[in-house]
Amino acid sequence: MSKRFLAFLAAASASVFSFSAAGQVAPERAPKDLSEPDYKYEAYVGYGYTSLNQVNHSRSGLQGVSASVTRRLREHFGLKVDGGHYAWNVTATNAGSPTVDLLLAGPLIHANLFEKWSVYAEGLLGGAHTGGISIQPKVSFAGGIGMGVDYNKTARWSIRAFGDDIGSSFTLTPYQLGDSPHRRWNARAGIGVVYHF
Repeated sequence: MSKRFLAFLAAASASVFSFSAAGQVAPERAPKDLSEPDYKYEAYVGYGYTSLNQVNHSRSGLQGVSASVTRRLREHFGLKVDGGHYAWNVTATNAGSPTVDLLLAGPLIHANLFEKWSVYAEGLLGGAHTGGISIQPKVSFAGGIGMGVDYNKTARWSIRAFGDDIGSSFTLTPYQLGDSPHRRWNARAGIGVVYHF
């Protein structure tokens, strides 16, 4: 009886010791804090401005609407599709009724500054269409670089201000035949809201 009792005590001690020894193993890495949602897309819409350097004797830039959709691929990297329609003179009246439409896409690098502020830089390629006047070509290859600042009001909503410089190639005089080697750089800016989803 005493031998069985001693064997039982030894087995119980061994099991308690193995549990306490197992408790000394380093704990697994804590899971990522998911209290903040991890949204993969963002949609922007807002007021936009573009200069009008491809139009001879232009006296005013144009204002209109700019919009974009961004797909976040990694924490600091994404792909963006950007567009804009600019049709209204800002100050003086331009000759004719020029309009500018842009459709661009490219990579975006994003970084948090502090608290609710973040910044991004982007490179965009696509096309620029100038309408309402006699200009060749109607659609030009376009591209440029830019940056923006976001103020994150909530997890879903932000306020954005951005600026970029978009290059394109249009003729100096209307009806000039052939492709134009004349590059034009138009400053572009905007402010609006971003929805994360």
